[in-house]
Amino acid sequence: MRPRQCSARAEGVVGLVVVSHSRALARAAVGLAAEMIRGAAVPIEIAAGVDDTAFGTDAVAITEAVAAADRGDGVVVLMDLGSAVLSAELAVELLADDLRERVVLCAGPLVEGLLAAAVAAAGGAGRDEVAAEADAGLAGKQSQLGGPVAGAPDTGSGKGDGPSATVTVLNRHGLHARPAARLVTLARSFDAEVRVRNAETGSPWVPASSLSRIATLGVLHGHRMQVRASGPQARAAVEGIVALAGRAFDETEPAAEPEGPAAQGRAASPGIAIGPARHLSSAPLDIPDRPARGPAQEWQRIDDALASVRQDLAKLRAGAGSIFDAHLLLLDDADLLAEVRSRIDAGEAAPPAWAAATARVAGEFEALADPYLKARAADVRAVADQMLRALLGVPAAVTRGSGVLIAADLTPAEAAALDPGQVAGVLLAFGSPTAHSVILLRTRGIPAVVGAGPAALEVADGTPVALDGSTGEVLVAPSEAALAALRERARGQAARREQAAGRASAPAVTRDGVPVAVGANVGSAAEARAAAEHGADLIGLIRTEFLFLDRDAAPGVEEQEAAWREIAQALGGRRITVRTLDVGGDKPLRYLPAPVEQNPFLGVRGLRYTLRHPGLLADQLLAVVRVARDVPVSLMFPMVSTVDEVVHARRMLDEAVARQGGGEPAGLRVGIMVEVPAAALKAAAFAPYVDFMSIGTNDLTQYALAAERGNPALAALADGLDPGVLRLIEAVCRGVGERVTVAVCGELAGDEAAVPLLTGLGVRELSVAPRSVPAVKEAVRATDLATAAATTRVALEMPDAAAVRALPRRGTANEC
Repeated sequence: MRPRQCSARAEGVVGLVVVSHSRALARAAVGLAAEMIRGAAVPIEIAAGVDDTAFGTDAVAITEAVAAADRGDGVVVLMDLGSAVLSAELAVELLADDLRERVVLCAGPLVEGLLAAAVAAAGGAGRDEVAAEADAGLAGKQSQLGGPVAGAPDTGSGKGDGPSATVTVLNRHGLHARPAARLVTLARSFDAEVRVRNAETGSPWVPASSLSRIATLGVLHGHRMQVRASGPQARAAVEGIVALAGRAFDETEPAAEPEGPAAQGRAASPGIAIGPARHLSSAPLDIPDRPARGPAQEWQRIDDALASVRQDLAKLRAGAGSIFDAHLLLLDDADLLAEVRSRIDAGEAAPPAWAAATARVAGEFEALADPYLKARAADVRAVADQMLRALLGVPAAVTRGSGVLIAADLTPAEAAALDPGQVAGVLLAFGSPTAHSVILLRTRGIPAVVGAGPAALEVADGTPVALDGSTGEVLVAPSEAALAALRERARGQAARREQAAGRASAPAVTRDGVPVAVGANVGSAAEARAAAEHGADLIGLIRTEFLFLDRDAAPGVEEQEAAWREIAQALGGRRITVRTLDVGGDKPLRYLPAPVEQNPFLGVRGLRYTLRHPGLLADQLLAVVRVARDVPVSLMFPMVSTVDEVVHARRMLDEAVARQGGGEPAGLRVGIMVEVPAAALKAAAFAPYVDFMSIGTNDLTQYALAAERGNPALAALADGLDPGVLRLIEAVCRGVGERVTVAVCGELAGDEAAVPLLTGLGVRELSVAPRSVPAVKEAVRATDLATAAATTRVALEMPDAAAVRALPRRGTANEC
């Protein structure tokens, strides 16, 4: 059977299958390919060896691998030699007709072909193009050794009227496989035809979308490489590649001395950490098979454990805000506790009764289609584990010794319990930068990288590890030269932090004289005091839920008034922004139970909820009016979708003013949160009714991209710098004009790389975690709005967030 040639171009990701006599060889080749594509969603399956030690191939195993790799867009199969080809041919005959037609058996070299195929597939190439790239995999080696180069010659001249540039390759080993793969991935992300050539050797122009053709250029350290593009995004493509070359094609491994592998995760919490690898250590949770001591005694065990866990969570919540609300609510779930009691009454002991009931609840969450509810299974398991440890007297997971903590993921409770004096940094194999546990790490100043992949879990305890939480760079067993470079970078970061802290209380003004207020998001008076210590200009968001959750009745007007006054006092009388109650199906109140919703993020929550419970909203508005008599207060309504909602809420505010008497307070400003894409697009319709708008980029991003922000599988997608999200922010700024202030209070406001883009769009207030205030102020001071606006215009034309982040940071002092 000849290798199948397919003419149809797939519109999605092509799967790859590696068929080899040696399982170890296949795994190593796949690991090398994974390094080339940096976690891109390319399915690669292995059908190799009889087992881990015996050589051989198996047609049935190949059919299973093909089925696993197929996403409907085709599968390219690479083989080593001899019976591997025969087994692959037999496997194709065993496939169903529809799948057989999507399979290409590729004659390309196994290792070189796999690298080229993986990069092409990651860039969205169809199966015939992926197979062609694999077939041409030896071109670079043939060119280097002076032999005839296989594959069709490139006839493009690279000439034309399109934009062009010349870059110098800074990488120590030139444009070898990893940096070349970065170039190919970026080039493929643009709607443009991009070509490159080696200006030093006068080489032919080759397509930048082909890893195998780039390999023929022989670009070494210091060589000048010319770039030219044509097409709708030609200029953006050239600028993106210039920026990539300036970053040494994102190659983080120094390569000066032999050292452990470099990895790339996602930047999650800034700072550099260096130390020995430490893994979480905990006693196993084996539930003993012991008879129950009677329903009364077993239920008392549940009661005691509930009290103990509630107390622990309440302590964690006091230092970490509302992140633990869902955990506390689960401990009071009537249905869950009723099932536990029923099992105990039927003769089960407390531990197995609790384990079975919570396993059922977690399983039901995982079976749901909605990604937000599906992700709640993790909350259930975290609380279930905590309760079982209390019931069995088993201590929680701990780290042994100081160093860099490595784990698959962390629960919020585990993150809150980490000692910054012992844990230099955190490296997670999975996780998301917007997960609650990672937000806690940022709040506590612990550097972190997430999404580093399962290989991180194999790093032996005690192995030297270094990471940069600002870039996502990870080095395992780094060389002394690499360590020296990182320590120098850390000293530079520390000096910048010290400089930022030294003038944190000063106003943040751009280089061309435009002031930008930098506030803090808080969920308690303690966090407000931290905001004051870090130089916050105002409180940009008070999460008022902390006063309403985990209790049996709503707080009265006096209690709310006292809480807002305490926060205002902590900030020395500067402006505070009170967000009205943001609860609903995802954060229910015990004393106002709501119907179960299939998707609470799209349900009755925020202003929708409080308008349905006018007594709650009326009391909150009255408390705000009272405080606004003495300090400047901004009142903010969350989850707004229609103008009618704002008109109704403002009418209730007028009633609260009349109820208190004395007219509307002079320092009271009214605004809305922009979290719904429709609200962003019709910002002009809201403008007559508000003084400001605060964009909640966490929700706006997940709604715009249909990507739940806490889902680790979607972490790379749920990025607020996606051009679609930036266009929504632009729509708000353009729609409201200069009279209405536009703020950003989501996680994006604390991303220093986003500051020039946000201010370039017209945002004039940023609200971030208290600890982030000094650094964000420095980012504002480094911004020139004129050049930032130009960068923003380019960013709006980018295909995705990765391309936006690859742009040079024009408009900042880094270019001076």
